[in-house]
Amino acid sequence: MIYYIIALLIILVDQLTKWAIVSYMNLGQSITVIENFLYITSHRNRGAAWGILQGQMWFFYIITVIVVAILVIYIQRLPKQQRLMGIALGLMLGGAIGNFIDRIFRKEVVDFINTYIFTYDFPIFNIADSALVVGVGLVLILTLLEGKQEKETSNESI
Repeated sequence: MIYYIIALLIILVDQLTKWAIVSYMNLGQSITVIENFLYITSHRNRGAAWGILQGQMWFFYIITVIVVAILVIYIQRLPKQQRLMGIALGLMLGGAIGNFIDRIFRKEVVDFINTYIFTYDFPIFNIADSALVVGVGLVLILTLLEGKQEKETSNESI
């Protein structure tokens, strides 16, 4: 249940921040938070990460429904002791639904976190994107650690 609460919190924060951007900023407007590093910039994206697959909304609808279904199934089957994996899945679920809401109701995703890493202008993103990246990163790390642990256990039994 807690993993669904995490997902709901991500969705709420994501949608609230996007609402604020749409309501109080003009498209393209930028506010400096930390000079040469972090800006709040009103941006729209009709594609996926880095603007790929622009305008392919039906593709995103189908993929998101499949991903959400798979995440719910994994959460339901997750052993109680795998809390960190559950948190990762909850973050991914919230992020997927947050951007899905935009695609359904706005026909585009509202992005606004604009960062510069040294001189590289990183693609503008949002809270849902952040939750997805952190969730996927955690899943990868936990999967690698589990594989390492299984390998060590099998070597000890030899």
